[in-house]
Amino acid sequence: MKLNLAVAPCSWGIEDPDNINNPPWERVLDEAGKSGFTAVELGPYGYLPTEAALLKKNLDFRGLELIAGTIYDNLTATADLQALTQKTKGICSLMSRVCDGEQNGYLVIIDSVKDVRNTTAGHSESAVRLPADEWKQMMDNIKVISKVAGEYGVRPVIHPHAGGYIEFMDETDRFLNDISEDIAGLCLDTGHLYYAGDNPAEVLTKLSSRLEYVHFKDINSSVYERALSENMGFFDACNLGVMCSIGAGCVDYNSIFSALDGMKYDGWVTIEQERDPKNSAGTLEDLRNSHGYLIDSLKG
Repeated sequence: MKLNLAVAPCSWGIEDPDNINNPPWERVLDEAGKSGFTAVELGPYGYLPTEAALLKKNLDFRGLELIAGTIYDNLTATADLQALTQKTKGICSLMSRVCDGEQNGYLVIIDSVKDVRNTTAGHSESAVRLPADEWKQMMDNIKVISKVAGEYGVRPVIHPHAGGYIEFMDETDRFLNDISEDIAGLCLDTGHLYYAGDNPAEVLTKLSSRLEYVHFKDINSSVYERALSENMGFFDACNLGVMCSIGAGCVDYNSIFSALDGMKYDGWVTIEQERDPKNSAGTLEDLRNSHGYLIDSLKG
């Protein structure tokens, strides 16, 4: 089995492009290449250079390609659709000028963490669900974003995420029913699936017909159990180290490899390890460990 492996800037703690604690983007690209990966995601728009020639020059210099961008925003009824549309145009225009291949990569669409859902991340039984009218507005917003992405040759994929209004299996099933395959695909994240209380391998298999892009994470079980018992916010848990290098945590990667092999998945897999950017000094070692674990495991 062979997987194409990439890495995302969140592994250095890059969530807000304006965070003063972010490491320099040049270092992020340097370490992405040094850790063995051949591709990167764009991360939050505005962190990596938005000038296409400059970004491509720096990626090519390090032997990297760009495979995905992200819309991580409030997608519910209160969302500013005009602002979302403009940001989508900026991301996808950049990707269309930088990405290689017939398809200009993926646009990963994520409903952002909400205060009302943050402390119930991982707690399906107590998490508030969106009422029907607000859910419909979110679906309409996603359809608009997806249409814009398609105009630039970028494939939109929807990503269930802890603390947003698309997190648990009932919400994933609901949006897959409302958003057809011709509009958007599915990105599943092994860490977010585990965080939500699901079995990642089983969900990957169940939803294989819609699966187009995969994120790998691993989870430190002791921090995870503490986060759930204390109703801790998702990013607070990340800052405490709930995410760890692949193979060092409690996610069963042997079953995940079997699931992906069984469906003959041959697309991109992007490694993520959210953390406090003030702790990004440990990113290179963690990514080397993740890459080494995956390469060794996939040889078997």
